[in-house]
Amino acid sequence: MIPIFSAITGGLIWSKIPRQRGYELKGNGGIVASLRQISCWSREFQAESQYGSWRFRRTGFWRAAMEIVDATSGVRIAALKPNWTGGGTLVFSDGQTFQLVCKGFWRPVWSVVANGQLVLNIHSRGKKVELPNEPRLPEGRLTLLAIFTWHLMRQAAEDAASAAVVVAAT
Repeated sequence: MIPIFSAITGGLIWSKIPRQRGYELKGNGGIVASLRQISCWSREFQAESQYGSWRFRRTGFWRAAMEIVDATSGVRIAALKPNWTGGGTLVFSDGQTFQLVCKGFWRPVWSVVANGQLVLNIHSRGKKVELPNEPRLPEGRLTLLAIFTWHLMRQAAEDAASAAVVVAAT
């Protein structure tokens, strides 16, 4: 896998992995990160980049909250506190906080914001990741945010599809 900063100039795009329930973040002809469902029966996802390996899983009574866990040690790295409009607040164990916000008709753009500054945008229809000209985060944290935001987008789409099926069946 290649570093995210080396892939920024060519653009970053999420693409589906053929014949698998997973995605890869690609840029400049290389793979920056991957996201795969652990198994068809599991609701946990495995994320990988050159900076580490993590698991994303739902928590809480309604399974609306999420957490990021280091895949090797099992230590919780961050937790997402969702809000009613989509997105939420992602708080890392070191205290760093990010707002994940979805905007637009049918939520085509998801943004990550820290202290009022844009960290990244992901366009759900084009699967494109946009980073500001000078990201102010370490590469590992920025890569993890891009993977987690993509995961959150996919989960929101699946939840909406499930709700639509339930409404149509009643």
